[in-house]
Amino acid sequence: MVRSVILLLAGAVLAPAHDLITTKLTWSVEISRIVYRRCASCHRDGGPSPMPLVTWEEARPWAKAIRDEVLARRMPPWGAVRGYSDLQHDPSLTQDEMTRIAEWVEGGAPEGDPKYLPPSIPDAPPAAKPMPGRTLRTVRLTAATVILGLTPLADVASAKIYAQRPDGTIEPLLRLRDYKQKWARTYLLAEPLKLPAGTRIVSEPPVSIQLLTR
Repeated sequence: MVRSVILLLAGAVLAPAHDLITTKLTWSVEISRIVYRRCASCHRDGGPSPMPLVTWEEARPWAKAIRDEVLARRMPPWGAVRGYSDLQHDPSLTQDEMTRIAEWVEGGAPEGDPKYLPPSIPDAPPAAKPMPGRTLRTVRLTAATVILGLTPLADVASAKIYAQRPDGTIEPLLRLRDYKQKWARTYLLAEPLKLPAGTRIVSEPPVSIQLLTR
């Protein structure tokens, strides 16, 4: 759920202390579980986000900004266009999760009974381990290769990366939009992709990518 502090601050509105509560959704029961699953890896003490959001006291002042960023699909940032290819570990919120957050905020963002909170805040994910690969822009495979994933090595406004087999068939690999290098993200394919020699890995427009292979 990393996002520029400028954007989040621009949408942040401290709500009145006594908002009318018009929803049965609460932080303790529903919203904390969404935040822990989708956001806490970044929005926690020591995380890369500018503010922690793992307790109601931390999240409540940012409620309206959270709603706006979520509905605009700016949070959590993913950098890959959904539906272009099948990728692992997509943190994007489902439509139901987005609706629940919006209804909670618009209903006064109540805390609920803390006894219903999840038993613990999940641990931060381990740092990504380097994998063997190659840096490329466009390349022709000289031997049969298994593609595991791709790591962008620079900011990318928009790019489409695909494999073109020798027979002309296309295998979509990754479509990027508004990717930031500071995320240091590796996009792993849902299933390893075996490609024959002579396959071209193409990026439109050319971008610097580390191709993770086996």
